[in-house]
Formats: sequence, C-alpha cells, structure tokens
Amino acid sequence: MKKSNIFIVLAAVSVLAFGFAKSRQTPGPVVGTAVGNKAPELKFKNPQDKEISLSSLKGKIVLLDFWASWCGPCRMENPNVVAAYNKYKDAKFKKAKGFTVYSVSLDRDKQAWMNAIAKDGLAWENHVSDLKMWQSEAGALYGIQSIPQAFLLDENGIIIAKGQILRSPPVGNGLEVELDKLLAAPTKK
Repeated sequence: MKKSNIFIVLAAVSVLAFGFAKSRQTPGPVVGTAVGNKAPELKFKNPQDKEISLSSLKGKIVLLDFWASWCGPCRMENPNVVAAYNKYKDAKFKKAKGFTVYSVSLDRDKQAWMNAIAKDGLAWENHVSDLKMWQSEAGALYGIQSIPQAFLLDENGIIIAKGQILRSPPVGNGLEVELDKLLAAPTKK
C-alpha cells in the first residue's frame, strides 16, 4: 500500500474515532422547569430599570419567587420568604456562596409593585418584572398558572425543589427545610 493511501486511511480512522468519542460525551443538563433541569434564563428590569439576569446569581442558592402586589396569598407568604432570606443570606453552604431571592412580579402597576416591596420589607436586590401581569414572559416560560409559585435553584442554576414544598403551613416551612439540607456541616472545635 502506498504511503499516501495509508495516510488517507489513518486520517479517515481518526475522523471516525473523534466523531464517535464526541457523540459519547454526556450532554449538559436539560433546560426546563422540572426538578433536575437547568432553570431557563430570565433577564428583566428591576424598579430602577436595570436589567438583572437570573444567571448573574450563579454560585448562590436562589429562590426564584413568582408573586404580585395584588396577590393576597403572596403577601401572606412574604414574611416567611423574608425570614428565610435573613436567616440564610450569609449562611455557609456545602457548595454555594450564600442565598438570595430572585423575585418575579406579575404586577402591571409599577408603583404598587414598588410599594409592596417596601411595605413587606423585601430586602434583596433582585426584583424584576415586565409589568405584563398574566402575560408575563417569565411566567409563560415557567408555566406559571397561579401565584405564589417558587423554584429553589442550586449554585449551578439547577432546580432542586419547586412548588408547595417550599411554602409555609399547611405544608410546613419547606423552604427552610430544603435550605437546611444544603448547609455545610458545622466545623468541630
């Protein structure tokens, strides 16, 4: 066999081997709203018209919280979210660097939204809305049909819990239960 033919055969085998190896690589996580999925990206404006992306919070545990100023159950749940934020925002987690909340408002009235943030003491900075109420692009992307609704994301943006499990009674304080599972073990002295 000629050297040029051997080169062609080796090149063909190399291309086939590379293609086979590449096809066997594990794909990244599926983007979706089920537990285990990578949370779909969100990027909306805060009350000061600054865009905040969900992915900008990578590295932290994030509660993605859908709510509105006009939603009675949301407003009743806000003190529990505030308590969890205050308790865990500086906590030591196994892999994450803190905890925060990314609040997506399904409001239409910007002033009512801002007033509710202030009145309920929602101290975190990540408040966003497109002010489209039930036509919210974020709500549509996450399949939101009722509020309050929440998703708990790990430090890589993977959904680790969602729905009623994260809410207060009658279910219990599920958010704190889920966050406690992620805490780093205390150091022994």
